[in-house]
Amino acid sequence: MRRSLSWILPLLLAALLAGPTAASLHAQNFPAPPNQNMPPPPPRPWSSLTPAQRDVLSPLRDKWDTLPPRRQQNMLQKSEHWVTLPPEKRDEVRLRIAHWQAMTPEQRKEARANLQQFRQLPPEERARLHATFEHFQELPPEQREKLMQQFRQLPPEQRVRFQGQPAPPPGGQ
Repeated sequence: MRRSLSWILPLLLAALLAGPTAASLHAQNFPAPPNQNMPPPPPRPWSSLTPAQRDVLSPLRDKWDTLPPRRQQNMLQKSEHWVTLPPEKRDEVRLRIAHWQAMTPEQRKEARANLQQFRQLPPEERARLHATFEHFQELPPEQREKLMQQFRQLPPEQRVRFQGQPAPPPGGQ
């Protein structure tokens, strides 16, 4: 069992480090980021938002007028997507937001770096990582915890963080 897990655990850790954020972002179709060479959109004061937009964006009400225009535009696009989500997906997003808010600045920085690495992978590799992550998430909690404990007990040289290189072949140490 240990031999067959030795090659997949770093891959699973990479998927875990990228977290649900990377896996779920990979599965969603978000618009491309705005071209930084284009002029920024005009600022949108809170009072100019529709009642529906204000309702969805209410957590940002106090700081909305201080957000950069590109950030406002991004949040408006996400709010349009939000209203199309089924209630269970909204609950899932709320949990991810709460998890993000509970992270330390260092953890957020690491998560951003991992997401950047994930986005730079070829599509086939991203799909493979996503499938591995999904499979790991489907395991019973006890089995996931057992795998994580086994991973933590590996020597550091076998626990090398994912750097975008292919996983070692099965049975390879």
